[in-house]
Amino acid sequence: MTTRLDPRPTPANAKDVRVLVLTGHGLNCEAETAAGFTFAGATADTVHLGDLLERPTPRKHLSDYHLVAFVGGFSFGDHVASGRVYANRLRFRLGDDLARFVDDGGLALGICNGFQTLVKLGLLPLLDRVKGSGLPAQTATLVDNDRLGYRDAWIRLSVDAASPCVFTRGLGPILECPTRHGEGKLVFASEAVRERVEAAHLIPVRYADAAGAPTEAWPENPNGSPGGAAGLCDVTGRVFGLMPHPDAYLYPENHPDWISQGDRGERPLRGVGVRLFENGVRAVLGG
Repeated sequence: MTTRLDPRPTPANAKDVRVLVLTGHGLNCEAETAAGFTFAGATADTVHLGDLLERPTPRKHLSDYHLVAFVGGFSFGDHVASGRVYANRLRFRLGDDLARFVDDGGLALGICNGFQTLVKLGLLPLLDRVKGSGLPAQTATLVDNDRLGYRDAWIRLSVDAASPCVFTRGLGPILECPTRHGEGKLVFASEAVRERVEAAHLIPVRYADAAGAPTEAWPENPNGSPGGAAGLCDVTGRVFGLMPHPDAYLYPENHPDWISQGDRGERPLRGVGVRLFENGVRAVLGG
């Protein structure tokens, strides 16, 4: 059963929260991601990556924003691996700025291809990085689904209440949202890395079965990710990425069972995905 999670009152100063929604080079979820933050009361600015990389004077600066969103899509056509080329361009052209943004307390959210990009940038799970240093080496990745091919379906997510992730605070215990990807199996560089991630509760969301338990079984887990891992955060909880699409559940009517939800009195006033964007905005405001 979907938990009814209606939006909380929007803070009066939410509009002061500036969100950078990166787009371009094959990404295609910028409109719904920006809408999610707009629903949460923030000011969202959709910017092509080229406008951040322009030299000698870029049109936009990371330092102008509180939160940067890496959206879903197919950056550079996923020709090498999902998010790889996009991450390389960011690392070598904007890596120091991204590291400084995180050091200065900035938040980052990556959805689907955006999650793949954050992982390949080394920004997730972000273990052992020394503040003031550059981007760390990559310690995890997302590989082909166990059942090869692109899967588009609604799934359940169990939420770890013990996770430091600011985006998932108060959500759950079960959320539903769409997922659509062909490379979503999360693996780590070593067993030691996985154990540290698990111990620190840096996996805020996991694919869940009908009973709400994390699962590795298909189709509830669309990619076979060990432990049902569907996302990662860093130890501060301010950097978060996930394969499913909260941006695709902004309206109650997005849910395939929205009519029966209404009959049962369970239909939310807004799509449950909005709550995740609200949490990001509130975290910027210190809430």
